[in-house]
Amino acid sequence: MSHSHRRTSRRFDPNVQRKRYWLPGEGRYVRLALSARAIKTVDSIGIEAAVARIRARGGKV
Repeated sequence: MSHSHRRTSRRFDPNVQRKRYWLPGEGRYVRLALSARAIKTVDSIGIEAAVARIRARGGKV
């Protein structure tokens, strides 16, 4: 029989950061709310490709 008094289970929330990127193709900055994993993806594929992926999925940038 368990003797624990924990009443709620732990929540695993994503590590979301607000980050500003310069978008050279449009000559402006974009501010994105990204997880830490997504920031690493943007760093590897580039901001232009990342924005293209977001727009292809129907997201607003």
